[in-house]
Amino acid sequence: MRQFRAIFISDVHLGSRGAQADKLLDFLRIHDAATIYLVGDIVDGWQLRHHWHWPQSHNDVVQKLLRKARKGARIVYIPGNHDEFLRDYYGSHFGGVEVVAQVVHTAADGRRYLVTHGDLFDIVIRHARWLAYVGDKAYDLAISANTIFNRARRILDLPYWSLSKWAKLKVKNAVNFIGDFEEVLIREAQRHEVDGVICGHIHHAALRREGSFTYINCGDWVESCTAIGERDDGSFEILTWSEALAGAAEPEASLEAQAA
Repeated sequence: MRQFRAIFISDVHLGSRGAQADKLLDFLRIHDAATIYLVGDIVDGWQLRHHWHWPQSHNDVVQKLLRKARKGARIVYIPGNHDEFLRDYYGSHFGGVEVVAQVVHTAADGRRYLVTHGDLFDIVIRHARWLAYVGDKAYDLAISANTIFNRARRILDLPYWSLSKWAKLKVKNAVNFIGDFEEVLIREAQRHEVDGVICGHIHHAALRREGSFTYINCGDWVESCTAIGERDDGSFEILTWSEALAGAAEPEASLEAQAA
């Protein structure tokens, strides 16, 4: 068991066909923390409204998280745009899970991080919601194509490779959107006079320093299968699910949470 002071998970999209719930379940079996933050879009209410898809593996993830809460872990749920129905329940507790709009996490070294899903700072979500729905459908098609593509790679004994992620990062407008989103989040968090921000929403894991400020994105459990872990010294790392016992591999990236 890999033990962390805190773990941050976002964009699981339970209820959608793209959710890699089995991999997340493996991850949760091997990783544990005193505090687990669910940083939005854990459940995909948009998909469930149109088509009910809830296999046993999705239920198993929910049960695993509730079991961790019963064993003493603090579970904090910050709803995103896909699970916005939970925004009516801020301040509530469900099975030991706290539902909050956003929260400030204090790391072991005393540095403070604003934890928010991030959709409220996405101009498409705020001002052109219909376009967000169209983009969501297009993303689902890309994920379906990605599944077929990787089925062929498995037959050829080749490792998983994200066609949809590659295409997304090759599109200039998407790259610019990611950069703009990060800058907006950084400015908003600095307004709260914190030392960093931890978010999700754009399915792009990141851990980088902007001067004395730290920007962290959890990634997702549709393509990249990543989370963020805080060690006991207050440093953070990107935790990536892998075939080799789901987390036994070396972390993909790390960054000390104290000033360089």
